[in-house]
Amino acid sequence: MAPSKASVLSVLVSMVIFLSTNVEAREFMVGGKENSWEVPSSPSQLNQWAQSNRFKVGDVLIFKYDKNADSVLEATKEDYESCNTMKPLKEYKDGETKLNLERSGPYYFISGTWGHCQNGQKLEVVVMSEKHRSKGITSAPTEAPAPVPHTGNSAAGLRDGFWIVMVGLGSLIVGQLMA
Repeated sequence: MAPSKASVLSVLVSMVIFLSTNVEAREFMVGGKENSWEVPSSPSQLNQWAQSNRFKVGDVLIFKYDKNADSVLEATKEDYESCNTMKPLKEYKDGETKLNLERSGPYYFISGTWGHCQNGQKLEVVVMSEKHRSKGITSAPTEAPAPVPHTGNSAAGLRDGFWIVMVGLGSLIVGQLMA
């Protein structure tokens, strides 16, 4: 028994919704270059970089640093502002920390090394809400570098896979309609 037109259309719509929500994820090298998670030359340098980018739910931040000399602490707003390293929300010490931005709103990160946060090694990232995402807001070019392509980036693969699936499902629908 051949699938009905309604069931084929239902599968197609489900695939489009699922794949379109995952296609846009990007990876951002914190600071725009390798090993930027360090005391910056200007106290506001890391936040200027963050403000020049548009972060969306599903994007990934990559912190690269010397794991023997530093760490990344996810902090509350209060601990971020006071550089308090005593009670982090999360702590990372692997030297190449990849953090998935799972929700909209602000994220706060500080260095776990004493004195680094006070000297500007701290980062506030604001992730756009889903409402903004659907409006197609893109970042305007600024002095800061664009997201650094990363060899493990799955977004390009998802985008290519999306179109392969769309062509396949389109062929299936046309075949069903012709039958």
